[in-house]
Amino acid sequence: MSACGLCPRRCQLSEGQTGFCRARVMREGLSRPLGYGRLTSLALDPVEKKPLARFHPGGLILSAGSFGCNMNCYFCQNHHIARAGAEEGPWREFSPRELCGLALELAPRGNIGLAFTYNEPMLNPEYIADCADILRDMGLKTVVVTNGNFCLEAAGDTMNRVDAFNIDLKGFTEDWYRRLGGDLETVKAFIRAASRTSHVEVTTLVVPGQNDSPEEIDALARWLAGVGPDIPLHLSRYFPRYRASGAPTDRRALFSLAEVARWHLNHVLVGNV
Repeated sequence: MSACGLCPRRCQLSEGQTGFCRARVMREGLSRPLGYGRLTSLALDPVEKKPLARFHPGGLILSAGSFGCNMNCYFCQNHHIARAGAEEGPWREFSPRELCGLALELAPRGNIGLAFTYNEPMLNPEYIADCADILRDMGLKTVVVTNGNFCLEAAGDTMNRVDAFNIDLKGFTEDWYRRLGGDLETVKAFIRAASRTSHVEVTTLVVPGQNDSPEEIDALARWLAGVGPDIPLHLSRYFPRYRASGAPTDRRALFSLAEVARWHLNHVLVGNV
Protein backbone atom coordinates (compact mmCIF):
# COMPACT_ATOMS: atom_id res chain seq x y z
CA MET A 1 0.00 0.00 0.00
CA SER A 2 1.06 3.59 -0.66
CA ALA A 3 -0.03 6.90 0.84
CA CYS A 4 -1.64 9.72 -1.11
CA GLY A 5 0.03 12.82 0.29
CA LEU A 6 -2.20 15.44 -1.29
CA CYS A 7 -4.34 16.09 1.77
CA PRO A 8 -4.08 15.36 5.51
CA ARG A 9 -6.19 12.22 5.18
CA ARG A 10 -3.12 10.55 3.61
CA CYS A 11 -5.24 7.64 2.38
CA GLN A 12 -3.34 4.33 2.35
CA LEU A 13 -4.19 2.79 -1.00
CA SER A 14 -3.49 -0.44 -2.82
CA GLU A 15 -2.77 -0.50 -6.54
CA GLY A 16 -5.91 0.68 -8.39
CA GLN A 17 -7.69 1.75 -5.22
CA THR A 18 -9.49 5.11 -5.08
CA GLY A 19 -9.19 7.41 -2.08
CA PHE A 20 -11.92 8.83 0.14
CA CYS A 21 -12.23 11.78 -2.23
CA ARG A 22 -13.19 9.47 -5.13
CA ALA A 23 -11.01 11.63 -7.38
CA ARG A 24 -7.51 10.13 -6.86
CA VAL A 25 -6.35 6.60 -7.64
CA MET A 26 -3.11 4.77 -6.82
CA ARG A 27 -1.16 3.74 -9.91
CA GLU A 28 2.36 2.29 -9.67
CA GLY A 29 2.79 3.71 -6.18
CA LEU A 30 1.73 7.25 -7.14
CA SER A 31 -1.51 9.11 -6.50
CA ARG A 32 -3.00 10.12 -9.84
CA PRO A 33 -6.07 12.19 -10.78
CA LEU A 34 -9.23 10.52 -12.06
CA GLY A 35 -10.77 13.86 -12.99
CA TYR A 36 -8.09 15.26 -15.30
CA GLY A 37 -10.04 17.17 -17.94
CA ARG A 38 -13.34 15.57 -16.93
CA LEU A 39 -15.90 18.32 -16.33
CA THR A 40 -19.36 17.90 -14.87
CA SER A 41 -20.25 21.61 -14.81
CA LEU A 42 -19.43 24.59 -16.98
CA ALA A 43 -20.94 28.07 -16.71
CA LEU A 44 -20.09 31.72 -17.29
CA ASP A 45 -20.57 33.38 -13.90
CA PRO A 46 -20.09 36.82 -12.40
CA VAL A 47 -16.76 36.98 -10.55
CA GLU A 48 -18.67 38.05 -7.45
CA LYS A 49 -20.45 34.67 -7.38
CA LYS A 50 -17.22 32.78 -6.50
CA PRO A 51 -17.36 34.89 -4.26
CA LEU A 52 -14.61 37.39 -5.06
CA ALA A 53 -15.42 40.96 -4.12
CA ARG A 54 -12.10 42.67 -4.85
CA PHE A 55 -10.72 40.76 -7.85
CA HIS A 56 -11.81 42.24 -11.18
CA PRO A 57 -15.25 43.25 -9.88
CA GLY A 58 -17.92 43.41 -12.56
CA GLY A 59 -16.18 40.81 -14.69
CA LEU A 60 -17.33 37.36 -15.74
CA ILE A 61 -15.41 34.12 -15.39
CA LEU A 62 -15.81 30.72 -17.02
CA SER A 63 -16.41 28.33 -14.12
CA ALA A 64 -15.59 24.63 -14.37
CA GLY A 65 -16.32 21.76 -11.98
CA SER A 66 -15.36 18.11 -11.93
CA PHE A 67 -16.20 15.50 -9.24
CA GLY A 68 -15.05 14.50 -5.77
CA CYS A 69 -14.20 16.14 -2.45
CA ASN A 70 -11.80 15.30 0.39
CA MET A 71 -14.17 16.62 3.08
CA ASN A 72 -17.65 15.43 4.00
CA CYS A 73 -19.75 18.44 5.02
CA TYR A 74 -23.25 17.28 5.88
CA PHE A 75 -24.67 20.52 4.45
CA CYS A 76 -22.86 20.37 1.09
CA GLN A 77 -24.63 22.41 -1.60
CA ASN A 78 -23.05 20.47 -4.49
CA HIS A 79 -23.09 16.94 -3.06
CA HIS A 80 -24.30 15.46 -6.35
CA ILE A 81 -20.82 16.08 -7.80
CA ALA A 82 -18.73 16.55 -4.63
CA ARG A 83 -19.60 13.06 -3.38
CA ALA A 84 -19.59 11.49 -6.85
CA GLY A 85 -16.86 9.48 -8.55
CA ALA A 86 -15.68 9.05 -12.12
CA GLU A 87 -18.07 6.17 -12.73
CA GLU A 88 -21.21 8.16 -11.92
CA GLY A 89 -20.99 10.93 -14.51
CA PRO A 90 -22.11 12.42 -16.68
CA TRP A 91 -18.97 14.33 -17.56
CA ARG A 92 -17.37 15.72 -20.69
CA GLU A 93 -13.65 15.68 -21.38
CA PHE A 94 -11.71 18.85 -22.20
CA SER A 95 -7.98 19.06 -22.77
CA PRO A 96 -6.34 22.08 -21.09
CA ARG A 97 -5.92 23.68 -24.51
CA GLU A 98 -9.62 23.17 -25.36
CA LEU A 99 -10.88 24.59 -22.08
CA CYS A 100 -8.56 27.57 -22.17
CA GLY A 101 -9.53 28.19 -25.80
CA LEU A 102 -13.17 28.35 -24.75
CA ALA A 103 -12.25 30.88 -22.07
CA LEU A 104 -10.47 32.99 -24.67
CA GLU A 105 -13.48 32.85 -27.01
CA LEU A 106 -15.57 34.33 -24.19
CA ALA A 107 -13.17 37.18 -23.47
CA PRO A 108 -15.09 39.64 -25.73
CA ARG A 109 -18.11 39.06 -23.45
CA GLY A 110 -16.12 40.13 -20.41
CA ASN A 111 -14.61 36.78 -19.37
CA ILE A 112 -11.39 37.25 -17.39
CA GLY A 113 -10.31 33.60 -17.29
CA LEU A 114 -11.12 30.27 -15.67
CA ALA A 115 -12.44 29.45 -12.20
CA PHE A 116 -12.10 25.92 -10.89
CA THR A 117 -15.03 25.44 -8.54
CA TYR A 118 -18.29 23.57 -7.72
CA ASN A 119 -16.61 20.39 -6.43
CA GLU A 120 -13.15 20.44 -4.76
CA PRO A 121 -10.80 21.50 -7.58
CA MET A 122 -7.50 21.07 -5.71
CA LEU A 123 -7.97 17.30 -5.98
CA ASN A 124 -6.81 17.84 -9.57
CA PRO A 125 -3.83 20.19 -9.19
CA GLU A 126 -2.18 18.74 -12.30
CA TYR A 127 -5.01 19.98 -14.51
CA ILE A 128 -5.17 23.38 -12.81
CA ALA A 129 -1.42 23.86 -13.31
CA ASP A 130 -1.54 22.89 -16.99
CA CYS A 131 -4.47 25.24 -17.63
CA ALA A 132 -2.90 28.08 -15.64
CA ASP A 133 0.24 28.05 -17.77
CA ILE A 134 -1.84 28.34 -20.95
CA LEU A 135 -4.13 31.00 -19.49
CA ARG A 136 -1.19 33.15 -18.49
CA ASP A 137 0.12 33.11 -22.06
CA MET A 138 -3.38 34.15 -23.19
CA GLY A 139 -3.50 37.06 -20.74
CA LEU A 140 -6.28 35.39 -18.73
CA LYS A 141 -6.62 34.67 -15.00
CA THR A 142 -6.79 31.44 -13.00
CA VAL A 143 -9.14 31.31 -10.00
CA VAL A 144 -9.59 28.42 -7.55
CA VAL A 145 -12.45 28.03 -5.06
CA THR A 146 -11.28 25.50 -2.49
CA ASN A 147 -11.64 24.19 1.04
CA GLY A 148 -7.88 24.63 1.45
CA ASN A 149 -7.55 21.25 3.18
CA PHE A 150 -4.37 20.33 1.29
CA CYS A 151 -0.73 19.71 2.17
CA LEU A 152 1.58 22.43 0.93
CA GLU A 153 4.36 20.06 -0.08
CA ALA A 154 1.97 18.44 -2.58
CA ALA A 155 -0.11 21.43 -3.67
CA GLY A 156 2.38 24.30 -3.47
CA ASP A 157 3.62 24.23 -7.07
CA THR A 158 0.07 24.57 -8.40
CA MET A 159 -0.82 27.23 -5.83
CA ASN A 160 1.95 29.46 -7.15
CA ARG A 161 0.28 29.49 -10.58
CA VAL A 162 -3.12 30.67 -9.32
CA ASP A 163 -4.07 34.36 -9.53
CA ALA A 164 -6.90 34.33 -6.99
CA PHE A 165 -8.33 31.99 -4.39
CA ASN A 166 -11.53 31.92 -2.44
CA ILE A 167 -10.81 29.61 0.49
CA ASP A 168 -13.43 28.16 2.82
CA LEU A 169 -12.51 28.65 6.46
CA LYS A 170 -15.34 26.57 7.85
CA GLY A 171 -14.92 27.66 11.44
CA PHE A 172 -12.16 28.05 13.97
CA THR A 173 -12.19 24.93 16.13
CA GLU A 174 -10.53 21.58 15.56
CA ASP A 175 -13.66 19.75 16.72
CA TRP A 176 -15.79 21.33 13.99
CA TYR A 177 -13.18 20.57 11.35
CA ARG A 178 -12.89 16.95 12.47
CA ARG A 179 -16.67 16.60 12.20
CA LEU A 180 -16.48 17.82 8.59
CA GLY A 181 -13.50 15.63 7.72
CA GLY A 182 -10.82 18.31 7.60
CA ASP A 183 -7.93 19.75 9.58
CA LEU A 184 -7.95 23.36 10.77
CA GLU A 185 -4.17 23.79 10.95
CA THR A 186 -3.77 22.52 7.38
CA VAL A 187 -6.31 25.07 6.13
CA LYS A 188 -4.65 27.89 8.07
CA ALA A 189 -1.29 26.98 6.52
CA PHE A 190 -2.90 26.92 3.06
CA ILE A 191 -4.37 30.41 3.58
CA ARG A 192 -1.03 31.81 4.77
CA ALA A 193 0.82 30.31 1.80
CA ALA A 194 -1.76 31.37 -0.79
CA SER A 195 -1.78 34.95 0.50
CA ARG A 196 1.95 35.25 -0.23
CA THR A 197 1.55 34.63 -3.97
CA SER A 198 -2.10 35.26 -4.90
CA HIS A 199 -5.14 37.38 -4.23
CA VAL A 200 -7.06 35.65 -1.42
CA GLU A 201 -10.59 35.98 -0.12
CA VAL A 202 -12.06 33.78 2.61
CA THR A 203 -15.59 32.45 3.08
CA THR A 204 -17.15 31.16 6.29
CA LEU A 205 -20.57 29.53 6.15
CA VAL A 206 -22.20 30.40 9.48
CA VAL A 207 -24.06 27.32 10.77
CA PRO A 208 -26.47 27.93 13.68
CA GLY A 209 -25.32 26.31 16.89
CA GLN A 210 -22.03 25.12 15.40
CA ASN A 211 -19.65 27.94 14.45
CA ASP A 212 -21.80 31.02 15.08
CA SER A 213 -20.65 32.29 18.47
CA PRO A 214 -19.28 35.84 18.60
CA GLU A 215 -16.20 34.42 20.35
CA GLU A 216 -15.41 32.05 17.49
CA ILE A 217 -15.93 34.67 14.78
CA ASP A 218 -13.78 37.08 16.79
CA ALA A 219 -10.98 34.52 17.02
CA LEU A 220 -11.27 33.67 13.32
CA ALA A 221 -11.20 37.31 12.22
CA ARG A 222 -8.36 38.15 14.59
CA TRP A 223 -6.25 35.33 13.15
CA LEU A 224 -7.09 36.26 9.55
CA ALA A 225 -6.15 39.88 10.23
CA GLY A 226 -2.75 38.59 11.33
CA VAL A 227 -2.32 37.11 7.86
CA GLY A 228 -3.60 40.33 6.26
CA PRO A 229 -6.22 42.81 7.48
CA ASP A 230 -7.24 43.58 3.89
CA ILE A 231 -8.19 39.96 3.09
CA PRO A 232 -11.95 40.04 2.45
CA LEU A 233 -14.04 37.77 4.67
CA HIS A 234 -17.41 36.60 3.35
CA LEU A 235 -19.85 35.47 6.02
CA SER A 236 -22.46 33.35 4.27
CA ARG A 237 -25.90 32.30 5.38
CA TYR A 238 -26.46 28.60 5.97
CA PHE A 239 -29.40 26.79 4.40
CA PRO A 240 -30.07 23.09 5.09
CA ARG A 241 -28.86 20.95 2.18
CA TYR A 242 -27.78 17.34 1.61
CA ARG A 243 -28.11 15.62 5.04
CA ALA A 244 -28.64 18.83 7.01
CA SER A 245 -31.75 20.03 8.78
CA GLY A 246 -32.79 22.96 10.92
CA ALA A 247 -33.43 26.62 10.20
CA PRO A 248 -31.26 28.89 8.07
CA THR A 249 -28.90 31.31 9.77
CA ASP A 250 -30.77 34.22 11.32
CA ARG A 251 -30.14 37.32 9.20
CA ARG A 252 -29.79 39.66 12.17
CA ALA A 253 -27.30 37.31 13.82
CA LEU A 254 -25.26 37.18 10.63
CA PHE A 255 -25.00 40.96 10.40
CA SER A 256 -24.12 41.12 14.09
CA LEU A 257 -21.29 38.64 13.56
CA ALA A 258 -20.06 40.73 10.63
CA GLU A 259 -19.69 43.68 13.01
CA VAL A 260 -17.58 41.48 15.30
CA ALA A 261 -15.32 40.53 12.39
CA ARG A 262 -14.96 44.20 11.41
CA TRP A 263 -13.15 44.87 14.67
CA HIS A 264 -10.18 43.18 13.00
CA LEU A 265 -10.72 43.13 9.22
CA ASN A 266 -11.18 45.95 6.74
CA HIS A 267 -13.49 44.09 4.34
CA VAL A 268 -16.28 41.93 5.76
CA LEU A 269 -19.18 41.00 3.50
CA VAL A 270 -22.46 39.23 4.20
CA GLY A 271 -23.77 36.88 1.52
CA ASN A 272 -26.83 34.79 0.63
CA VAL A 273 -29.24 36.89 2.67
